[in-house]
Amino acid sequence: MDHGEAPIHTVIRETAAETGLSVSVVRLLDVQADLRAVARRGLSIHTDRLIYEVTVRGGTLRDRVGQPTDLARFIPRDELPSLPLRAFTATALGLPTTGDERPEEPGDLPSFLAVPQPDGLPRAQRFAAYAVATDPRGRLLLTRIADGYPGGGQWHLPGGGTDYGEQPAQALIRELKEETGQRGRLLELLGVASHRDPASLGPEGYPIDWHGVRAFYRVMVDRPTRPRVHDVGGSTAEARWFLPRQLADLPLTDVTSEALAQRA
Repeated sequence: MDHGEAPIHTVIRETAAETGLSVSVVRLLDVQADLRAVARRGLSIHTDRLIYEVTVRGGTLRDRVGQPTDLARFIPRDELPSLPLRAFTATALGLPTTGDERPEEPGDLPSFLAVPQPDGLPRAQRFAAYAVATDPRGRLLLTRIADGYPGGGQWHLPGGGTDYGEQPAQALIRELKEETGQRGRLLELLGVASHRDPASLGPEGYPIDWHGVRAFYRVMVDRPTRPRVHDVGGSTAEARWFLPRQLADLPLTDVTSEALAQRA
């Protein structure tokens, strides 16, 4: 995904480049992360993947010998189990996973890294997972962004960046506990949003050309308690339960408004 690019534009552009086919996106199927070892290069790679269903609009299937993706073929479904599939591909197709080697120690890396660009402005991408979390009474759980962070003072969905080697759904449940003290039950994937702020200001003290990709999940908190922020001093100042009628008077982040619209 190019910096600032919407995910569905990536799918259409990359499919055309790799196969010669023009496609249109039907729907988002899944969000996955995989961590694999590349022994010959002495490194491990964490990749966040958005899996879409698409339909072919036209074009001519072609090969790209000598490129990272060199061959493209239509494969009958009954032949798929006999192919050497990447683990994430097998999962997306509902087949047993095989093949990918995982590193013994994945290490501990930040959820984003700001990289200086030729124009002098640092650039960063970050993948995150957020919860549209409700309780049996129909209340919605929101967090208020701390001052000094982008969107400070606004109300936001609980969640945050995924750790290295972490699945988005696991990150969501972890962040929910750290930010609000609640234990949630994952119900479904709602969608994905992509947002670019070309000069985001945060606690770093200097502008960053920021691109965030966020997955949203519906979560049920069966036994809600009074929210308590465990990660004191971070980007979350407080957390509260709200009735639906109270949301109209709240200063919500754009991301939160978009996710709530997808829920409806």
